[in-house]
Amino acid sequence: MALELDDGLFSIVEYQHVKPGKGKAFVRMKLKKLETGQVLDRTFRADENVQQAIIDRSDHQYLYSDDLGFHFMNLDDYGQIVLSQEDIGDSAGYLVDGMTVTLAMHGSTAIGVDLPAAVELEVIYAEPAVKGDTRTGATKGVQVETGIEVQVPLFVEQGDRIKVDTRTGEYLTRA
Repeated sequence: MALELDDGLFSIVEYQHVKPGKGKAFVRMKLKKLETGQVLDRTFRADENVQQAIIDRSDHQYLYSDDLGFHFMNLDDYGQIVLSQEDIGDSAGYLVDGMTVTLAMHGSTAIGVDLPAAVELEVIYAEPAVKGDTRTGATKGVQVETGIEVQVPLFVEQGDRIKVDTRTGEYLTRA
């Protein structure tokens, strides 16, 4: 759930309804500001009205990126939207042409990009494996087609396709 307060748009991280023995009830909330990611603690009286923000989530297909930003097409009405690097954030390293993502919109403003749990990426550069101490599950860094670096086991080579967890950035398996 999201709230529209005077100082911005917030999502509720956690809340607690408190009814003291003396006095009126109140709600203690931990709120995350959607624009900056800052977490705040707020207390609201039980009779205080707060405006709920309407967040529309819809599927979009990632088309391409250029100097203007990242281009997405709405799969319902085929309208296009361009988001900047700041709007996308760290998700940019997992976007592959043609993939379907869910955009969270507040009015006409995009406030978030929800990626699939894992994406399949091609390894474009991998250092040769170095034999040695492999008791601890040795890994090496490889660069994938989107430009990010992922730590993978030594057997992964250039040209392989790997699955990467978009939440943690960790290697999952070879595809």
